[in-house]
Formats: sequence, structure tokens, C-alpha cells
Amino acid sequence: MEGTIVNIQKYSIHDGPGIRTTVFLKGCPLSCWWCHNPESQSTKNEIMFFEQKCTGCGICVKRCPEEAITMREMKPTIDKTKCILCGNCTDFCYNEAREYVGQKIGAIELFKEIQKDEIFYEESGGGVTFSGGEPLLQVDFLSEVLDICNKKNIHTTLDTSGYTKWENIEKIVNKVDLFLYDLKLIDDEKHKKYIGVSNKLILENLKKLSSLGKRIFVRMPIIAGINDDNDHIDESIKFIKTLNNIEQVNLIPYHSMGMDKYKRLNMDYKLSGMEKPADEKMEELKEKFEKEGIKVKIGG
Repeated sequence: MEGTIVNIQKYSIHDGPGIRTTVFLKGCPLSCWWCHNPESQSTKNEIMFFEQKCTGCGICVKRCPEEAITMREMKPTIDKTKCILCGNCTDFCYNEAREYVGQKIGAIELFKEIQKDEIFYEESGGGVTFSGGEPLLQVDFLSEVLDICNKKNIHTTLDTSGYTKWENIEKIVNKVDLFLYDLKLIDDEKHKKYIGVSNKLILENLKKLSSLGKRIFVRMPIIAGINDDNDHIDESIKFIKTLNNIEQVNLIPYHSMGMDKYKRLNMDYKLSGMEKPADEKMEELKEKFEKEGIKVKIGG
């Protein structure tokens, strides 16, 4: 079976225990305002344009079979209604100003890439993490890769938003060693505004998952003025305390490292000017969880 990935990141230390290989799958049903992987949102392949690398040579215009690219003020502009994503403009760009996003890969081929770093997994207690996007959008492909990893005794972690049919989680639940489960907003109206969907399915799936005895780390992004207020934190703590098997909570401070990707994809970034939460604020939030007996880590 084939799946579509964005990239494979080696030697990752923030996506589960030990040294890991993180596989980013393409496609996500959410549209978080702070998403730092916008290239993984669409299920379709895309082309990223690095304007600072472009010299205006015009080779991409000449090589486009659909005449989808034109020059304006010495810079190429693409008409997405004409573009067929053939990749000619990326193949012939001398300055690597265009990058094709989205790669079809077979389950066995992907596993071979994962297996290359097996020695690091063994020495560090690491393994492979499937992230995205939302990996469960490609649940059958994911399930097949997990089967191979399980047979080879490679530790598996799934980074998920939980926004999927429970049947999809059931397909892979016994093939995953650790779940990194996102909990972004408790208030449903805020969740609809900043995430694009209701959180009811997400919360319900987390309740079911926690009842099965699986290892779970809850991940909470912290964005100033959106979900760092006492009401949200208190309600999050209250909800988490009703669950089983939540080993720890990871508080992930907002960062803007993915902001440039939006421009490269001709997408709007809704949090321009947003600052990273102060260290003091993060420590304050951490203390709130610890006072309730919840193990907490900032970042990771």
C-alpha cells in the first residue's frame, strides 16, 4: 500500500522517548491558527516557492507545459487553476527556489528508511513517530507500516489530534506503544474558531483511548490570549483528572518558526506578531498542573 508523506525527519528528540525518526504524513482535517506545518494540511501535493532564492531567470516559465507561470516584476507568479503539479518548475529551477511537497511511498519502502536508524533506537530507547498532518487520515497505510514495525520490535509513537472516527483508532490502537494526543482548547466555541472544528469528537476519543490502558502523553500548545487563561487551564486539568493512563502533560509554548512556510505556500498566517509565552508564564502553568498531581514537562 502507498501513502503520501511530507518528509522524514531523522534524529528527532522531541516526538517521544529517545532518538526517533519522525514521519510526517500529508493531510489534516484541522486548520489551527498556529500550525507550524501548513504544508501538511492539504491532502494534495503542493509547490513551495522560496522567493529569496529566486533570481527571476524565467526558466520555470519556459518549462511549464500548462503556461501556469508568468513573470511579474521579475518574479514568477503561478496560476493554481492551471497548475497540474507536474514538478517541471522544481526540476529545472537552477536556484532551488521551488520545492515539491508530497511524496508517494510504499509501506515497505518507508519501513526501510525507518530501519536505517535502528541502532540509534536500540541505544536510546527510541523508535519511530508518525506525525503530520493527521496520520489517521491515512489509517490503512499507517496500519500496514505499524505492522512491519511491530514485527521488527521498533517502538512506535503516534502524534494525533484525535479528530477521526473511533473505528480508525481501533484499527491501530494495539499497534502503537505511545500516543501523543493533542488537547488544544476545552471550550467548544473557541475550538471551532481557532481550530475549525468542534472538539467533541476529540474529547470523546481521548476518553475511550484512556480507558484502554494505553500509554498517553497529552500535548497542549500554549498561545497567549487564546488558551493560556486560567479558565482554560483549570478546565483542562479538571478534564485530564477524569482520564486514565495519562503519563504526562507536555506544555508546548507557541513559536513562529513555521510562519515563513505560509508565504511560500501563498497562505495567510493569522497570528502575525504573536510572541512566544514568557518563561515565567510557562512555569506558572506548569505549577498549576503539578499542584493537582499531574506530571508536566515544558516542551517536547
